[in-house]
Amino acid sequence: MTHGTLPAPATSPLPVWDLSDLYDGPDSARLHADLAAIENEARAFRETYLGQVASLDGPALGSAIATYETISERLYRILSYAQLLHAGCMTDVTIGQFLQAMTERGTAISSLMIFFTLELNQIEDATLSERLQDPTAGRYAPWVHDVRLFRDHQLSDEMERVLNEKDMAGAGAWQRLFDETIAHMTFDVEGEILTSTEALDRLSDPSPERRRAAAKALGTTLEANLRLFSRITNTLALDKRIDDTWRRYPHPMAARNLSNRVEDSVVDALVSAVRESYPKLSHRYYALKARWFGVDKLNHWDRNAPLPDSDDTRFTWEEARDTVLNAYAAFSPDLAAVGKRFFEQPWIDAQPRPGKAPGAFAHPTVPSAHPYLLVNFMGRTRDVMTLAHELGHGVHQVLAGPQGALMADTPLTLAETASVFGEMLTFRALLDATPDPRRRRIMLASKVEDMINTVVRQIAFHTFEAAVHAERQNGELSPDRLCELWMGVQSESLGPAFHFDPEYRTYWTYIGHFIHSPFYVYAYAFGDCLVNSLYSTYQQGGIPDFPSRYLDLLSAGGTKHHKALLAPFGLDASDPEFWRRGLGVLTGFIDELEAMT
Repeated sequence: MTHGTLPAPATSPLPVWDLSDLYDGPDSARLHADLAAIENEARAFRETYLGQVASLDGPALGSAIATYETISERLYRILSYAQLLHAGCMTDVTIGQFLQAMTERGTAISSLMIFFTLELNQIEDATLSERLQDPTAGRYAPWVHDVRLFRDHQLSDEMERVLNEKDMAGAGAWQRLFDETIAHMTFDVEGEILTSTEALDRLSDPSPERRRAAAKALGTTLEANLRLFSRITNTLALDKRIDDTWRRYPHPMAARNLSNRVEDSVVDALVSAVRESYPKLSHRYYALKARWFGVDKLNHWDRNAPLPDSDDTRFTWEEARDTVLNAYAAFSPDLAAVGKRFFEQPWIDAQPRPGKAPGAFAHPTVPSAHPYLLVNFMGRTRDVMTLAHELGHGVHQVLAGPQGALMADTPLTLAETASVFGEMLTFRALLDATPDPRRRRIMLASKVEDMINTVVRQIAFHTFEAAVHAERQNGELSPDRLCELWMGVQSESLGPAFHFDPEYRTYWTYIGHFIHSPFYVYAYAFGDCLVNSLYSTYQQGGIPDFPSRYLDLLSAGGTKHHKALLAPFGLDASDPEFWRRGLGVLTGFIDELEAMT
């Protein structure tokens, strides 16, 4: 396969999604009719079941949950549309107002139904177990189990409604401020005005001068907004502390671990295993990279720099699509068939443009529709890997869709399974098709860097978050203190092979996961190590019908705990060997690179 430079958008435009499968537009008559109907249905649901849930027999409880699911899915459809529309153009004031209006209406509607899960949790265990013997109610047993995980942390109906509705003027408002600030930012890179996506992409440019210029511009603009980002971070951390206190969570990570359905001890084991491995992972690799660059220390803008002998291979969109789908098909034609639908239909937005959300994501929307993927495709090998990653999410979401709106979603720790597995399939396909030793070294180094970014960097992010939330328990953190914490974890994780210029201290400010999903980031490392263990099991053989078992894992959605999902593959995340095995894949890649040098 040959790769040329990316053609100009005018001759080969990158795909942009079409959201009309959800709604035709913000002024859609169907959307507003649906919204009014959903609100009426929610009010009727409240009138019917408020104070009655504990008295429902099995069939009646099953019917009530089914109605709750139907209303929820219809509401999620509207909110998904508003979120996706905003992600496509975050600087459009009218779209921002539409998103806010839908969020406010959605919050008001969901507040009407909060009582249902609260009353469900008040049913005695033995009574509930008996009622779940009914087939209609029993279908929802996994969801009921997950709801009851939070029974010790729920408040009264009135208190829950107050917290839910005030979120729009509290955490939700600060999150929106962050998003819109990032979306409106521009970065002056030697006279060229870039978006955050373009400036960050420039850090992977072959030219050290261009990388340095982008790094300096990023630092200058982020520093200028440091007080705002510090205020947002402090306020959201305080908001979380208040919420955790009222809900009686023992530590800042407790709510996230519970929602991920993963034990504190498992997360602690993961974090400890990765941090203990920094010297033989990131420290060792970046020392090797410094030697390749002929320097004692790398500048921080060299972290994702292509190797000195890299040819900066670029892929067209069509080449990227075929690379990913062929890799999926070699593992499982059924997996590839699902993935192909995303390219045949307008379900992907790949075009970088001002105002569009940076980064990449897969939005599941609702099971009655289909997921949408957002990427910012610049043609690099990393962009091919990102496409493989997000397509994995999308395929996972499609396969899990039949579980229904309440049970299709997986916890974050398992949500990365298909995405990282898809990346690994694509990487292996590219590597196997590359006989040239120089090119193989370049590809292997790129994969190691991606894995370090997923495992080491995300655990460093997690460590930073943990420190911020721990210190915020005792008072507000100054901008300088936030930067000090950031530099501490960066020095620890990246190691002695780096020189950090002053502007790097502000680079924590643009990371959206800190704002939207506290303690989300360890899920990336969890997923990467999980997939490394899973993939090494696949390579070793011995598991009959591995692809079909893998598709069963994805199709389960959120109906099974990680122990049950991994058992068919002989894996157990509570076993320390599981994490060592996962990290061993990365160690092996670095060993291979050292042997090439």
